[in-house]
Amino acid sequence: MPATKKIAVEASGPASPGYWAEACKHLMKKDRVMKRLIPQYGDAALQTRGDAFGTLARSIVGQQISVKAAQTVWDRFAALPRAMTPAAVLKLKIDDMRAAGLSARKVEYLVDLALHFDAGKLHVDGWHGMEDEAIIAELVAIRGIGRWTAEMFLIFHLMRPNVLPLDDVGLINGISQNYFSGDPVSRSDAREVAEAWKPWCSVATWYIWRSLDPLPVTY
Repeated sequence: MPATKKIAVEASGPASPGYWAEACKHLMKKDRVMKRLIPQYGDAALQTRGDAFGTLARSIVGQQISVKAAQTVWDRFAALPRAMTPAAVLKLKIDDMRAAGLSARKVEYLVDLALHFDAGKLHVDGWHGMEDEAIIAELVAIRGIGRWTAEMFLIFHLMRPNVLPLDDVGLINGISQNYFSGDPVSRSDAREVAEAWKPWCSVATWYIWRSLDPLPVTY
């Protein structure tokens, strides 16, 4: 499937990618672990909220803390602005953001993110037609966004099908447990395993995450 294919997002709620069934069929045919994992999770699939700014803000809030802690902080932060928009975030008081549980650095990152969106520095309308690496390059220019955050954006917002986030601890741990009986795994080991996943590395990664935590994460 070409990476530039647009994904329809319903305004009524999270949407899943149209390629999911095809990807699952391919993965179950090519990979013994996927053949075992995929049927365990029924119709569950990757979902996007359809909100670029909100997805990136969530990923910044969630950096270096547990999923549970991230949700708690996000809920407090999201209650501050009238709407989760760049302009509204820029109007917030720093003290209020800190009181929500955000570190001083994360406050700086969120403000810089809002400034980039508000000033039109990002090619938001052009992302669907851009290559993955070009989008990553644009996003990592924002303070607080590294390659991992950009890759989470590609997976959870743009729903790109073939992203392999090698900096993701969960992916590496999941590959260790599912393919190497818990032994340590290098990036090259992970790449070798993922050869069988192409061109659906994002989908396989999602199922590896599920093997560690059955509750799907959305950004």
